[in-house]
Amino acid sequence: MGSLVSKRGSAEIAGNQGGTNSSEGVAKPLPPPDVGKPIEVKVCKASDMQDGEMREVDVGGGKALLIKEDGEFSALGHKCTHYGAPLVKGVLCNGRVRCPWHGACFSAKTGDIEDFPGLDSLPKYEVTVENDNVVVKTNKKVLEKSKRIKEMSCHSPDVDTVYLIVGGGGAAISCAETLRQEGFKGRVVMATKEPHLPYDRPKLSKALDSSGEALALRDKNFFSVYDIEVLTEKEATSLDCPSKVVTFADGQTIAYDKLLIATGGKPRPCTSPGSDLQNVCLLRSPTDGNYISQQGRGKNVVIVGTSFIGMEVAAYFAGKASSVSVVGVSSTPFARVLGEQVGSVLRKMHEDKGVKFYMNSGVTEFKGIDGKLKEVVLQSGETLPADLCVVGIGVTPNTEFLSNSGIEMTRGALEVDKMMRTSQEDVFAAGDIAHFPLPMAEGEKVTIGHWQLACAHGRCAALNMLGQGVEFNSVPFFWTMQYGKSLRYAGHGAGFEDVVIEGSLDDMQFVVYYIKGDSVVAVASMNRDPVVAQAAEIMLSGRSLSREDAQAGADSWKTQL
Repeated sequence: MGSLVSKRGSAEIAGNQGGTNSSEGVAKPLPPPDVGKPIEVKVCKASDMQDGEMREVDVGGGKALLIKEDGEFSALGHKCTHYGAPLVKGVLCNGRVRCPWHGACFSAKTGDIEDFPGLDSLPKYEVTVENDNVVVKTNKKVLEKSKRIKEMSCHSPDVDTVYLIVGGGGAAISCAETLRQEGFKGRVVMATKEPHLPYDRPKLSKALDSSGEALALRDKNFFSVYDIEVLTEKEATSLDCPSKVVTFADGQTIAYDKLLIATGGKPRPCTSPGSDLQNVCLLRSPTDGNYISQQGRGKNVVIVGTSFIGMEVAAYFAGKASSVSVVGVSSTPFARVLGEQVGSVLRKMHEDKGVKFYMNSGVTEFKGIDGKLKEVVLQSGETLPADLCVVGIGVTPNTEFLSNSGIEMTRGALEVDKMMRTSQEDVFAAGDIAHFPLPMAEGEKVTIGHWQLACAHGRCAALNMLGQGVEFNSVPFFWTMQYGKSLRYAGHGAGFEDVVIEGSLDDMQFVVYYIKGDSVVAVASMNRDPVVAQAAEIMLSGRSLSREDAQAGADSWKTQL
């Protein structure tokens, strides 16, 4: 056995990209910023705004989101901290603002982020009401910032507690930051087998040529300032729960007081003969993406699988590759998740860009010359020229190293309760590997590979590692971007029995309601913001839309907010 990294002391760890910042457990303040010229602007009459209204107002050359709720005013940054969506086009409900694009939520009073994606909170500005005039006060430097990092603690040397996070994705970074935001002053150690700092994984299949640095969620300095020790190229190989020790591939072991396992999924490989040929690729990391991007340009690209990953890769290569062919086992792309009708519309969108589909089929063999891929043979007997093949046929949980841990599992996913606790004491799980009770599905246990959910899991796990007794409650929300068209989806539509369509599929301006029994279990839309965000708010409240609501349309049921 290699060296044991003790819970006591702060021994250097190979690959550590963090550091110890303060002996007091509070992040050292930066020098006082140059706040610039004070700004004080009358933005509207108080009596002109309705309760529950949001406005985007001009403030000294910048903009702010002005909110009136329960008779009180607040002013926040006007753009979502995730990808910059205009929040005035989102949803204000029950003291929170939900982004119209990807569902991130912020406190309407403080601007603090409350649900994901994204990590940062909104700037908050002072608001007063003087003689019916609503006045926003701030300064130029603050107004120029579109994001705010919540106040965090850091490591205090006299606290020897170690909270270990195995994994480096959305759940991992969300957990680490939440621990510091909640004042935890022990060591926070994040061990990831990847060579990169945590990065924006959903962008991988949309921007294959992006580097790990370009996709990074935080830079190295951030982790140093807040004493989050990031150990890269650190793959866990076993877990000893009674001893509270994780062993890694390099022989080193780390002892912990609390552990979060957030190792995510790994692409399922194709097992057809020839799958080991060069240029038969899986997409998991920026390195994979960069290689795929380089090898596919101007070449014949075959994509196996009609998942969101596969179809986003197809969209990326349309116009860049000599040919793009998609092979799928179903009759329509996305049929299982989005249904035949929506899948057919999205297929046509791809075909209009030159992508060819080979559906109700699979791969029987990959053929190559001198060890490099040249052809893909289909079950139909057809042979497709292929210089590059990207396999996107699903993922499996990255949990083999836990086989002797004693943790209860279901098909490789770790069983957790409402607080993200596994069956082993002081061990939590989050993200794609968690089999968790979903509140909007009446507590049915599910495993869902969404980035937003992984981040929400990580936050919930952190709060319960700190003993706060917080139950998980979030609505699954995902999106895909293809050819400049964004499709949003909220809910859990597994096993849906029927769909109700509002609007025009052909015009790509629609809302689709996924029905199970008489209830709407999920909603998808294109060019109909903020309908999906509105539906998510209703689902989050514990209510559900009915078939009758769906048939009446969004303008009718949104009055339930």
